Amino acid sequence: MKWFVTIIPVILGIFFLYAGGSKLAGQAMHVEHFTGWSYPIWFMYVTGFIETSCAIMLFVPMTRFYGAVLIICTMLGAIVTLVVSNQLVQIPIPSLVLVLAVLTAKNHRSGSFSAVGADTTDISHEAD
Repeated sequence: MKWFVTIIPVILGIFFLYAGGSKLAGQAMHVEHFTGWSYPIWFMYVTGFIETSCAIMLFVPMTRFYGAVLIICTMLGAIVTLVVSNQLVQIPIPSLVLVLAVLTAKNHRSGSFSAVGADTTDISHEAD
């Protein structure tokens, strides 16, 4: 399981570095998709910036949790967009990425909160 905790964030990071970078570069495929979904072109660049930022955060252990949480939000938006535009056949990939991001966030949760000085004491069990 240790390999999973290490390799999945790196794979997600590489994936989002490419995905975000290609949006920031304004590749025709992304322009067609965003205009087809009736989104303004500036939203493609914002999405590319968010995806690239997530990728960078995934490469840094202290920010890995936050990068995964942003990916979760981004993938939820992608899935909603695909459902609304009736492109259901494309849903499995963002769904898989969503699951991997949830697992990454779950595995890196405690380290990120302590990195910003938050108290991570488990209060779910009351003392006798």
